[in-house]
Amino acid sequence: MRVSTYLLIPLMVVTTACGGAGSSVSTESPHNASQSAPSLPPVAEVLARVYDNAYSVPDSFFIDERAADTTRSYTVHHVLDPSMSYEVCTDDYDVALAWEDADNASRSVQGYYVGSVDNRRYFEFIRELAYHNDVGNIGDVTSPGYARIFKCSNTNRDGVDRSLLSGYAGTINARPLSPETVRVFTEYLWQFAFFPHSRKKVLESYSTETSDAVRQTLLLAFATSQGTGECDLIELVEWQFSARQASGEVSKRFDTVSTFEAKLENDQPVVCE
Repeated sequence: MRVSTYLLIPLMVVTTACGGAGSSVSTESPHNASQSAPSLPPVAEVLARVYDNAYSVPDSFFIDERAADTTRSYTVHHVLDPSMSYEVCTDDYDVALAWEDADNASRSVQGYYVGSVDNRRYFEFIRELAYHNDVGNIGDVTSPGYARIFKCSNTNRDGVDRSLLSGYAGTINARPLSPETVRVFTEYLWQFAFFPHSRKKVLESYSTETSDAVRQTLLLAFATSQGTGECDLIELVEWQFSARQASGEVSKRFDTVSTFEAKLENDQPVVCE
């Protein structure tokens, strides 16, 4: 099996007091008329968070267990399938260990085995990674690397195409299939998602439930530079993960609900006319 890695960028959660004054963001089109969802936040609040370098996600958003350690740099990744499309899963520790060992051998920076962690969601294997003096942690040329393999009894991502923003997102096998279970699934995976934006924020994360599905929606804000001297493009997006009650199969849907332009003027965010 050929395997690869997927890096986690640690998130720092800072509760930010954002101004609530000003007009609300206008919605381009309703996402789902039958879904009760909070209204979009005021423009001033959106811009305050988008341009706040310390803000990433709302308070109480799921934060990876490893993010609590801020004493050293580190990497967290999942072992992927041979096509490098999805995260593999197994409930067999020995199989997971063999996959992780092959993963370590395939990496440009290899590490020596330190230990392992076994929880409900995944197997995690810890290695101490050694870098050249000009790479990695400048103050310490070694740093821990955490390689994870999902437990199929909790999360099965077989067949997922991670490059697609909409479509099949895996199956949640953890039970009961509650809003909390779907929330953790969604918010955990967000921390491993990649978007080519310098500023990407989660404004809200909320749950809705129907007789046949449990949904978790992330309200995202992206700011994209449009060139020197030009205003940034601000996009508000609903990224919804919907899990079927009967099977736990998850589908994802990525919808842009609003766009406008803004910029920093004297270090203050303003809407462009």
